[in-house]
Amino acid sequence: MTQNPARTVFLLAHTGRPAAVRSAELVVKGLLRCGIGVRVLEAEAADLPLPEEVELVKEATPRCLDGCELLIVLGGDGTLLRGAEFARASGVPMLGVNLGRVGFLAEAERDDLDRVVDRVVMRAYEVEERMTVDVVVHRNGDVVHVDWALNEAAVQKVSAEKLLEVVLEIDGRPVTGFGCDGIVCATPTGSTAYAFSAGGPVVWPEVEALLMVPISAHALFAKPLVTSPDSVLAVEVQPDTPHGVLWCDGRRMVELPRGARVEVRRGAVPVRLARLHHASFTDRLVAKFALPVSGWRGRPH
Repeated sequence: MTQNPARTVFLLAHTGRPAAVRSAELVVKGLLRCGIGVRVLEAEAADLPLPEEVELVKEATPRCLDGCELLIVLGGDGTLLRGAEFARASGVPMLGVNLGRVGFLAEAERDDLDRVVDRVVMRAYEVEERMTVDVVVHRNGDVVHVDWALNEAAVQKVSAEKLLEVVLEIDGRPVTGFGCDGIVCATPTGSTAYAFSAGGPVVWPEVEALLMVPISAHALFAKPLVTSPDSVLAVEVQPDTPHGVLWCDGRRMVELPRGARVEVRRGAVPVRLARLHHASFTDRLVAKFALPVSGWRGRPH
């Protein structure tokens, strides 16, 4: 293998998508042509048409990004959240290219690949930090699980025919309790994901806040709540209710026994995202959801 170039980019792709395979080939060739090295997981390399110059790494750990200036992720929301796990653990900024349906975490679409390569080569991108949440599960006063999320931590029922009985707490004080399908504790980034589907508000990413959104609550008062970013949210699963599960970003799951307590607070480690342009979140929202704005006349002059 030739000596590593001065600049290296890590590439993560959803190899099960033909569009991702084609996109990866275009990105890799463009970067190598400009003297930027590319590193790929060995497990994914077999499904990608890669030149010999590409560096392969065996273990999918944060160390595999050592020396990389950027993590480029090609895929849908699931692949982007997988990339976020690498980005958080390594501190390397993630640049997402959306090959899925919505892709709020993505900075570019599949038609922008040439521009993506050009911007990376010129270092014409900025890095912003996205708030995460740290999640701790207690049982009888003992910590039984520790996790994190970029979008949300969701406490959900397991049995389709029985509700999950919970009590909600904010900053050490009880707020309300009811039976429900679950509770979503989300970041502003996650406000357009699961929390949005559950009826929560859309929160602009620059707003620092935490969200608590009930899922199909059997209650008169079960409104979404928006709290300070320094608040501590807690969901207590009642001892006389069926056990539930905790999902973090829809990727990592752990069972919650009866009487479990899930605490969610602002994460100590953010996820860094690479941005290619200064498009407002309002424009992103309109474009992603195809919102009807055809009658807009603009600000009076």
